[in-house]
Amino acid sequence: MSSRLKKALLLTLAAASLAAVFFLQGSLNHDRDQLGLTRMQPLESAPPVLAFTTVALGGFRGLISNMLWIRAQQLQDEDKFFEMAQLADWITKLEPNYVQVWLVQAWNMAYNISVKFTDFADRWRWVERGIELLRDQGLPANQNAVLMYRELAWFFQHKMGANLDDAHMYYKQQWAREMGQVFGKFRKPDLDELIDPQTDDQKARARLLREKYKMDPSYMKEVDQRYGPLEWRLPEAHAIYWAALGLKIAANNPSKVKDQDLITLRRVIYQSMQTSFQRGRLVTNPFAKAFEFGPNLDIIPKVSAAYEQAAEEDAPNHDHILNAYKNFLKDAIYFLYEYNHMSDAAFWYKYLAAKYPNDSVLDGRPNSRARDLSLDQYCLSRIQEDANGTPRDRIEAAIEGQIMNSYRSLSIDEDDHAAGYRALALKLWDNYMRRIPAERRDPVGLRPFKDIDREILNRVLDPEHGATPEVRAVLRTKLRLPAETPPTPAPATNAPPEKPQE
Repeated sequence: MSSRLKKALLLTLAAASLAAVFFLQGSLNHDRDQLGLTRMQPLESAPPVLAFTTVALGGFRGLISNMLWIRAQQLQDEDKFFEMAQLADWITKLEPNYVQVWLVQAWNMAYNISVKFTDFADRWRWVERGIELLRDQGLPANQNAVLMYRELAWFFQHKMGANLDDAHMYYKQQWAREMGQVFGKFRKPDLDELIDPQTDDQKARARLLREKYKMDPSYMKEVDQRYGPLEWRLPEAHAIYWAALGLKIAANNPSKVKDQDLITLRRVIYQSMQTSFQRGRLVTNPFAKAFEFGPNLDIIPKVSAAYEQAAEEDAPNHDHILNAYKNFLKDAIYFLYEYNHMSDAAFWYKYLAAKYPNDSVLDGRPNSRARDLSLDQYCLSRIQEDANGTPRDRIEAAIEGQIMNSYRSLSIDEDDHAAGYRALALKLWDNYMRRIPAERRDPVGLRPFKDIDREILNRVLDPEHGATPEVRAVLRTKLRLPAETPPTPAPATNAPPEKPQE
């Protein structure tokens, strides 16, 4: 074959190959986009370094990032965390659209590196750095990645909100302090003033919320109306916000979302709502100069609706969710009763009996069904369970504890809670005494309730061993007791002081 013919055949083959590539390129690009192997659209508003590395290095980015990842793991094993963090930053810049890069590096900072430090402040810096990596850098490069929202919500729910980390209370305090700069310290957050700020202070706080914490106050209000009212100074509210935003993103891209990711996001929401119900309210204790947690009773109807929706949408875990739902209803009834919200407690107790007519409502008592017990019997039995039985000394200790809690709640302006504690103590006393025959009440019965109450009050008001002077003053004012008598000063004397002994 002549050289000229060979060249003609090669040119023909090359032209055919180019034509085939032309027709197949569109299909290949579509498949790559569906599998998340490449980014069809250029990055918008990306830093110059990030824009440069995604274009200039081309296919070598993956190879370089793998080498850096191996080196970063070696540095972590050697406890060289700051050098490892720098490599992690490079890795995310080399592979900004590979979601797992962001998830692994953020998890590494918040969970693996943070626990290497014993100082809580050091731990908090690494936890916050992991959150910022996802929220401030990862999400802008992957706005439709549902996994990013799921992981960010999990950090707030589990790492900050749960109690598995020794420093969890420090995390909550630090986050509440930061959110206090946005919403105002120790007061109910006002979202309307951040949506439409009028004063310079409101504008500064709204800008802080949007620019630093990347949160939209309008969507926060929408989330609050749907799942709240929420306490936005606590991490559970932020877990709900990011999970709800992830569900919103998923609804706009249903073909790119796995069902398991949707289930996880819904689970974050109803589990965080359950936690918000149990301790989702900040109670200011001016005497301890710190905040305490209290139950958020206002969201009980919405927590109930969230459980029922989750059970309907998550068929594989339907029975487990309904079992958790039953436990939630039992706790809600008891909390409402304890806070003296009798009508609401009666409503949900009736609802529990209709929802689970044949299930036991008291552990260890197979025949204790809601339809067979009154509301008072159920709540008093809960207290007796907490007291580990019904011996006289344990019941009296439980009564004293309820009275002590009543005075403590009264001192911090939790008047409804104080009334609920007192009512529980009195009903517990009356329930125990009714079960004792009249002829046996003197030897084995309880002391009169007023005597127990007087002893606890005297103990609280004792100037030497009782509560602080501020608490005693508040209680005396609320109980309309006379002011505390100041201690009598020692008589003056002109005698010279005694010489101290050697």
